[in-house]
Amino acid sequence: MNKLYFFFAFLITSISFSQSVRFDGFIQDEQKNPLEMANIMAVNNTTKAMDSYGITNDKGKFQLTLKPNTSYTVKVSYLGMKSKEIALVTKTENIAQNIVMDGAGIELEGVEIVREMPVSIKGDTIVYNADSFKSGTEKKLEDVLKKLPGVEVNADGEIEVEGKKVSKLMVEGKDFFDGDTKLGVKNIPADAIDKVQVLRNFNEVSALKGLENDQENVAMNIKLKDGKKNFWFGDVTAGIGVAELDSRYIINPKLFYYSPKYSINLITNFNNIGELPLTAQDYFKFTGGFKNMMKKGGSAFNVSSNDLGISVLRNNRAKEIETQFGATNFSYSPTKAWTLSGFGILSSSKTDLETKSQTTILDSGDEQKRDEQTHQKNNLGLFKLSSTYKPNTKFQFDYDILTKLSKQNEDTDLLRESIVNNVSDAESIFTAKKQDPTSINQNLSLYYTQSDKNVFAFEMQHLYQDENPFYNANLRTQPFDLLGYTSGQNRNDLNQNRFVKTNKIDAKLDYYYMVTPKSNINVTIGNTYSHQNFNSHIFQILDNGDRNDLNDSTNNNDVNYNFNDAFLGLHYKILTGKFTFTPGVSLHTYQMTNEQLGSNYSLNFVKVLPDFFALYQIKKSETLTYNFSLTNDFTDINQLAAGKVLSDYSSLFHGNRTLENATSQVHSLRYFKYNMFNFENIFANATYTRKVDAVKTKADFDGINQTSVPYNSNLADETFSGMGTYGRSFLKNYKASASASLNWSKFNNIQNEKIATTESFVQSYTVRASTNYKKLPNIEFGYNLLVNKYSGSTFYTDKPFARLDYYFLDSFSFVSEYEFYHYYNGNKTVDNEYDFLSASLIYQKKNSKWEYKVSATNLLNTKFLNDDSFSQFSTRVSQYTVQPRYIIFSMKYNL
Repeated sequence: MNKLYFFFAFLITSISFSQSVRFDGFIQDEQKNPLEMANIMAVNNTTKAMDSYGITNDKGKFQLTLKPNTSYTVKVSYLGMKSKEIALVTKTENIAQNIVMDGAGIELEGVEIVREMPVSIKGDTIVYNADSFKSGTEKKLEDVLKKLPGVEVNADGEIEVEGKKVSKLMVEGKDFFDGDTKLGVKNIPADAIDKVQVLRNFNEVSALKGLENDQENVAMNIKLKDGKKNFWFGDVTAGIGVAELDSRYIINPKLFYYSPKYSINLITNFNNIGELPLTAQDYFKFTGGFKNMMKKGGSAFNVSSNDLGISVLRNNRAKEIETQFGATNFSYSPTKAWTLSGFGILSSSKTDLETKSQTTILDSGDEQKRDEQTHQKNNLGLFKLSSTYKPNTKFQFDYDILTKLSKQNEDTDLLRESIVNNVSDAESIFTAKKQDPTSINQNLSLYYTQSDKNVFAFEMQHLYQDENPFYNANLRTQPFDLLGYTSGQNRNDLNQNRFVKTNKIDAKLDYYYMVTPKSNINVTIGNTYSHQNFNSHIFQILDNGDRNDLNDSTNNNDVNYNFNDAFLGLHYKILTGKFTFTPGVSLHTYQMTNEQLGSNYSLNFVKVLPDFFALYQIKKSETLTYNFSLTNDFTDINQLAAGKVLSDYSSLFHGNRTLENATSQVHSLRYFKYNMFNFENIFANATYTRKVDAVKTKADFDGINQTSVPYNSNLADETFSGMGTYGRSFLKNYKASASASLNWSKFNNIQNEKIATTESFVQSYTVRASTNYKKLPNIEFGYNLLVNKYSGSTFYTDKPFARLDYYFLDSFSFVSEYEFYHYYNGNKTVDNEYDFLSASLIYQKKNSKWEYKVSATNLLNTKFLNDDSFSQFSTRVSQYTVQPRYIIFSMKYNL
């Protein structure tokens, strides 16, 4: 198959090169100065179609690829100048010509030409005309975005532009499920999209734009076609199919309505084909658009999650997945000054996982092999309400509340084989995990511009979190020696309740004073206060059914923990020439008290923390950025609770109430270049972190059973991460890219009373190339190499991949994707090959509302996939069963 794709690409490329004429030159103003980002396009006088277009580079150079022996009208436009038209007749030779623009003023036709361009730039906004990149096979926003130069969509549905994650997705300027791009990427219909606007240096608060360093902030706004405004649109899909042993179904209605005053979106999905609109991972990382408002403060107090390690899926692949999902999003403007918006999401899923794994303890080489059958039930709920009041340009008042509710159950039946000192022992183990955590996050913000020189910003955020995980393990062997434990039972039935409550309030007041039009002083007064309670209890169920409460204080926790950080920050931002500098410093006073075991333990100290930001604007679309920060990292109550906690049936943990903070020194360097002349984009960044007094783990192993306690290490942990991407377009229809990412880390722990230093080095290299034709088959092919090097072992994954899509006979769409995996370790004791092939054929007459689709997933009926992971004490190799081959016939009605 790969040979066929390469042949296709070579054939199409050869045809294109043999039938083209190059027209190039420079676009200048009347003083012969080059005009960067001028728009130029060639309209075929016979077909009236736009055969080629371009945008000049920083030297004013353009290049168009035209047909030989053809008559063209070449249209040129540049913002602020009169547009220009040139008659051009090509022969078979290349043409070179310079174009001088007239600065007499803006014409309406010039503005219209910009709108017709496939890509245009205005300030910090890149505008893509979606129809210019569609081939006819696109069904969702995701399909369109993947064809836009400089835009990527990763496997998790996250959008990346210029190497930066898009933090906000809007439709017609209205938030679309704020805090997550996946729902929009997977559900907005492709045929409704007119323009895709990329908003760089984005700041939701217009009063703060330019005062902050927003270079990392990117948002995206989707403009709809005229026929989709003020009308309901969407589609309803229903399908049935077969797998090897059972039937399959999908029901997926989607409705959208947009008007200037209000909008509403409704998405539902009921299926057993493995589609998960919202995974458990998506749920827990869903921010709801809430910002890290204390990032300038220099302190990091992160509330950890007591999620019991509920098993997560690998790329939504599992043995069986059944999903029920419903979501709605709305925006309403009662007045021009006031906007209400929000969303509600409910998701219910049942998942069966089948896993085989082998875990190796690094120091001893002891092994644990597990064969697991897991059944999960996940019920997830997300609700957000937002209010924005902006009566004028000088005042803005925002309020948001985000509520997260969930109920999760996981039951696992596993067969464990322990190999300790070359002696093997096998047993059956049953575990159960239950949790239904609740969190409520509120944000209140006030922004006031007193004058051109004085701006005030007040922000306050409150987090309430209530967690109650329950864990049960039933096994033959007794894993730990706990005070009060009744030994000699046929089965060891261990249970643990945990209750963790958190109240955390962050508040800060920022004052900005404009010293000059290019410099400002920012004074920040802030405070973080947190109160947490941690309560846990271990008990045993005896063979006769009686309950044995392990009431000794070492097996229980009842802890209160108060943390307070009051700080004063000062930053000075100045633009000088091509440089922007923002040096800063913050003064902190910390107070911490934990109450447990009938006594209090307190820490109080003062710390000064510097930070520094520098930006070198090499050209309009070429920058070099450096960031430095010194941060105090504080643990939350989970590491401080001194009583024992069951992490799982082979891991016992107890905290250390005397833990101190760690200090992180972070340096990051970022380079970016984007050339609209040939859509060349170069992105590279490197981050180095050195953490001293880090909270590390002292672990004692009895065979494969681990007992651990945290401590402050006097040895520094180090991490380095780097990535780089180079991509560009060739001629009109070709795109290629190469990327690499590196992650190295060195950690220091204590294992069995000895210092244990472990390292990991993860590398990923990818090359890909694709075509984008209107009337020919389009292909994408590439190769990815993944190298995971851990202390004592190295794992490799070779993955060539290809994709074919073809729109033909004005009615049919064919799409097929293929991935081949070769997974092995350094000494070839693990060596597996497997591949995945999917295909779909869609029939829809032009202008018909009905669509008919036949799709097949896992056509090669692959049974499993491989994965590996690394902890600071062990490595794990896993094999996961995936869904079997199935074929679905579906019908879709477009509203």
